[in-house]
Amino acid sequence: MSDIGVIARKELLDLRRDRLFAILIAFLAVATVISVAVAAASFRTQLDAYNLYVEQLAASGSTVVPAAPQLFPLQLLRGSVEYLEILGALFAIVLGYGTVAKEKYRGTLQLLLSRPAGRCAIPGGKIIGLAVVWGVVVAFLTLATTVAILVIGAAPLQTIDFVRILIAAVVAWLYLVFWSALAVGVTALSPRLSTGLIVAIVIWLAFVLIIPQIGDTMDPDNQVPGGLFATLQIQKPDELKVLANFAAFDGIRNGLEVSSITKHFERLSFAFLGIKDKYNQQPLGIVWADMWGYAATLAAATVASLTFAVGVTTRRTLQRKIS
Repeated sequence: MSDIGVIARKELLDLRRDRLFAILIAFLAVATVISVAVAAASFRTQLDAYNLYVEQLAASGSTVVPAAPQLFPLQLLRGSVEYLEILGALFAIVLGYGTVAKEKYRGTLQLLLSRPAGRCAIPGGKIIGLAVVWGVVVAFLTLATTVAILVIGAAPLQTIDFVRILIAAVVAWLYLVFWSALAVGVTALSPRLSTGLIVAIVIWLAFVLIIPQIGDTMDPDNQVPGGLFATLQIQKPDELKVLANFAAFDGIRNGLEVSSITKHFERLSFAFLGIKDKYNQQPLGIVWADMWGYAATLAAATVASLTFAVGVTTRRTLQRKIS
């Protein structure tokens, strides 16, 4: 087995014994399943209200029957995606930081560095181990949420729905690997282990919470539940005419949002899962035509993060680590 394979296997064995990691993933799994259950319960409440309204119309002699609310199964995953983009990124940072920090705290760093391994063996092995672990975690979460849709949501899934879920799972895997690799690189580059964790969390705060929230706040349509334009009963063509007068403002707002890797993950997931109404029930080709740029950026960012982690995680940077 190559040096990279040996270190990757070591990482997998370490993570398998890590109780904190198991607890974090279990918490994330429970949160995503509960989000599906809450979304399903919300739809049932809407359906009950609709049925009651129809009964009242019938009792009053009215023959006008409004359209019934429709359940699109994959839209039940909205909460799961949001948990993954926030908590998943945070857990990925903790995991990436831990792969470097544990060698110092356990006193195994010098033993690891004493191996006649190649330049990229240590960072490459650690990152491969992390990628494999996140692949297993994403597969587990995907299975759990799919079962939740079928059982708790009582919603049937078609073959195309499974394909959409698989695409979203790949996007989630890239997103989590990005954050873990970034944390590895930042921790290796920082003179103190604690500094590496703090810097990684600051980056998480900025690009996962602060920048997307600023962009959402600048969007006037997000200021009213259900959408400002929908509340005012403004049709789509008229909405576009209104927004055309604020093109510069909207360009700045959108630019802020897309500067965050989290927004790329969210928009890709929402589009392929049909959570965003514009892409609901649309063929995958149409979705891909609009989303390929976001996919390319996410893939490029992940490659850049991996390259950064491998490039800065050297024997010199690892040996200077202090607690």
